[in-house]
Amino acid sequence: MTYSFDKDSRKGSEVSLQLSNTPTEAGSVRNMQPSRSSPRPSVDSSMDEPDWPQSWRAYACLLGCFFLMFNSWGLVNAYGTWSSYYVGHSLRNTDQLQLNLIGSTQSFLVLLLSNPVGRLLDAGYARHVIGFGSICVPLGLFLLSVVHPSDVGARANFGTIWALQGLVVGLGMAPFFVSSSQVASTWFPKRRGLAVGYVACGASIAGVVYPTMLRYLIEALDFNRAVRCVAGLTTLTCIYSFIFATPNPDHDHHAPQKWASKRTWFDTDVKTNKAFWWFTAAVAFMFFGFYPVFFNVEEWAAFHGYGTRNRAGQQPAPNGEDNAPIETFWLLTIMNGSSTVGRLILAHFSDKVGSLNMHGAAQITCSLLVLVLWPLASSESAAIAFCVVFGLFSGTVIGCPPASISNILNCTYTTSDTKHFAKKKLGHWTGMMYSFAAIPALTGPVIAGHLISKYQSYLTLQMWSGFCLFLSFVCMVLTRWYLPCEDGEMVRTKLARMIGRHLQSDREKGYKSDIGSPDRLSQAPTRVPSEMPSRQMSSEKVHQPERMA
Repeated sequence: MTYSFDKDSRKGSEVSLQLSNTPTEAGSVRNMQPSRSSPRPSVDSSMDEPDWPQSWRAYACLLGCFFLMFNSWGLVNAYGTWSSYYVGHSLRNTDQLQLNLIGSTQSFLVLLLSNPVGRLLDAGYARHVIGFGSICVPLGLFLLSVVHPSDVGARANFGTIWALQGLVVGLGMAPFFVSSSQVASTWFPKRRGLAVGYVACGASIAGVVYPTMLRYLIEALDFNRAVRCVAGLTTLTCIYSFIFATPNPDHDHHAPQKWASKRTWFDTDVKTNKAFWWFTAAVAFMFFGFYPVFFNVEEWAAFHGYGTRNRAGQQPAPNGEDNAPIETFWLLTIMNGSSTVGRLILAHFSDKVGSLNMHGAAQITCSLLVLVLWPLASSESAAIAFCVVFGLFSGTVIGCPPASISNILNCTYTTSDTKHFAKKKLGHWTGMMYSFAAIPALTGPVIAGHLISKYQSYLTLQMWSGFCLFLSFVCMVLTRWYLPCEDGEMVRTKLARMIGRHLQSDREKGYKSDIGSPDRLSQAPTRVPSEMPSRQMSSEKVHQPERMA
């Protein structure tokens, strides 16, 4: 005999009503079987999945997502080498504010379009989104090599370079960034932090490959041919990503009912989610101060004499330059190489320690490094040490936001009826978070460049970046305040209990001291009935004849 546990079949059944009202989860039929109206089973299907996927497509997709990050934030991380060439050659005598505007435009477009890109990914349009970026990024670089003057001493047009490298290439990077973490996470439900960490390594490895590639190809060939070689590498990697970076077929898509609806592009569930808004503020402050370090570290090294750059224009001459100085582009390469190690550490420990906890620890460390260690770097060895240590923690800082948003989602949708939204809305919430950080990503490097040009000192850059990173850490602490701990209890509840225990301990100490006083002994209330006769009973029994006898 087969039994139906559907909601309609249980109407009027006293037995089913008793089972559904049972307080224990194991005895509840409703918790054992899904109803017809439930879109997902209440028991998490991911519990039956292996820790590592068995299909080769998962690992081919992971490499494709690695290349997506390689060609998005990897090019942003490498922009410092482009800027170092421009300031000494085709865009010499150009204000540092304008030079930083090219790189900040790229990061601005990547973050601004993250929300619509994430929503399209949730709706199942991954192939269309990645295909658009696979055309724009190589096309923008190829066109840049065409319009840039071939003569080394010729001046280039700033507007043309900004339009191609900042606007066209930036538009192509935007679909890659969110797609890299979102698509990879569909194949690794139990190792999501590990998969996102491996994908994030693409940005730091590209920050090593592209500056080194540009530096040596410019010397061996020229700038235009070097850019064509870079464009060729991006073309090959984009083709691979377009073919293999596809979501898991078993992944459920969250298609909207109406594309013109406001809720389609802005999830109203975040309106009252304080953890989401504090974390969004943390990411915004992070972009205010993070990329000014990457965009200006080479010029800072050349300004203080820790490297050489031919035809430096009207930049201040290096001071105290020795006979064999290091090339400035190596500092950016070292920083990005160390960032790879930081991202790998994130990949291995974020699922155990908690991505938000790791993010906050790395953020406060980066702020202290920029505020203290960077201004005190007065030699080449100290400059290299700063790049190594800052790069190590910066990899965790820039790679953690998608995993932290996943943590917030898991704490938001906890019931059996809403738990599936934690996976379906990952791209949407991540996109909204990054879109709000687009303006800081655009203005942060520009403000830093203006401070350098106005005060002729890189100390202003260091104070600006360090203070913004510290504010980001403060916002992360507030985010953690509104999220439950691993045992499901809020932080404020734990602190209240700890404070209450101390207060109770103090009261108990005071109470014991009062009991020790003879005057307080008769006034101390007792909750347990005393077995000794009271004074009233004793006086009554004294006047009884038998007692007197």
